[in-house]
Amino acid sequence: MPFSSLTDPIDLARAEAAFEKAWSKLKPALPEGSDELERNNLAYIVASLVPLALDEDDLAQRAIDRFREKA
Repeated sequence: MPFSSLTDPIDLARAEAAFEKAWSKLKPALPEGSDELERNNLAYIVASLVPLALDEDDLAQRAIDRFREKA
């Protein structure tokens, strides 16, 4: 579970909200049938960026940028 390393409830809530925001922007451009793998990849990206982000929006944008770099 990508968010299992987050012990602070505020960080966890911020990560989950940023993940959903980023996923809603990325999903339409992804190939059919890649949802589960790409969701998992995005979740790990979000979890790794939590300490760097200023807020939920910043976290979502950083995750989107990192996801697109790896694609």
